[in-house]
Amino acid sequence: MQNEIKTMIRESLDAKRLLLDDALISQIEKSAKLIVDTFKGGNKVLLAGNGGSASQASHFAAEFVGRYKNEKRGLPSIALTSDSSLLTAWANDYEYETVFERQLQAFGKKGDVFVAISTSGNSENVIRAAKEAKKMGIHVIGLLGKDGGKMKGNCDIEILIPSSNTPVVQENHLMIFHIICEFVDREFS
Repeated sequence: MQNEIKTMIRESLDAKRLLLDDALISQIEKSAKLIVDTFKGGNKVLLAGNGGSASQASHFAAEFVGRYKNEKRGLPSIALTSDSSLLTAWANDYEYETVFERQLQAFGKKGDVFVAISTSGNSENVIRAAKEAKKMGIHVIGLLGKDGGKMKGNCDIEILIPSSNTPVVQENHLMIFHIICEFVDREFS
């Protein structure tokens, strides 16, 4: 069992080491700057994903609205995954593939940022939302895994975690969220 645990930890560390690539660091930096500039411009951040990525969307939104490390004013951020009544009503009456797209139409405006989270890059509802966001003049940051899947090419900024192991991708997404929160905290605390 200890060898298996060590293997899991090594896989996580290996993925993190690959994130030190200058091209990936540049994408993280661009994302942080875009989000800071979005808040400074009076716009908001909208986030969506499925499963564990939905939880991460809620976590990230809460860090902006609430408190990360330092006291700051609440910053406008909405996890499109949080309203269970809206999600189930729309998915029941129409289709789940359009649930985030519909919310972007309702809550998004030009100059906002949409953070599309998909470990596979193949979540149809997230892909459709990213395409709708771009049509609306909303910037799209994609947090993706491995090769970006079908989502690749539909985002203004794409951060691809170099792994196909979902838990490893998710933990790296969380680390990137926290890095972005550090820069937001510095600007607004």
